[in-house]
Amino acid sequence: MKSIDAVQSAFGAHSYITDRDLATAVFLSLSLGRPLLLEGEAGVGKTEVARTLALALGAELIRLQCYEGIDISTAVYEWDYPRQMLEIRLLEARGEAKAGRHPRHLQRGVSDPAAAAPRARA
Repeated sequence: MKSIDAVQSAFGAHSYITDRDLATAVFLSLSLGRPLLLEGEAGVGKTEVARTLALALGAELIRLQCYEGIDISTAVYEWDYPRQMLEIRLLEARGEAKAGRHPRHLQRGVSDPAAAAPRARA
């Protein structure tokens, strides 16, 4: 989107009326290639802004539900140890992976599944 007006038009095409302040923030985020942080109470429309922007860009929306106590390992990577071990064994059985040499995303926590499990904070 080449201008703030273009952002407002793109949002309007998806039935979202945005004010100039929000359109400016979206425009600058896109122009600078930087993330856009949306903060606010529940129900103010943060997710709807993200959905509309994804539609306007023809992009997939990946939604992260944040909450107090969330840590980076929980937010960025959900580890399912049994499923990953099954995938590793299937790769080995098909000869697509040598034992001990697996794609990086399959190696995390293999030796200690408890270490990879999400942790709750008290």
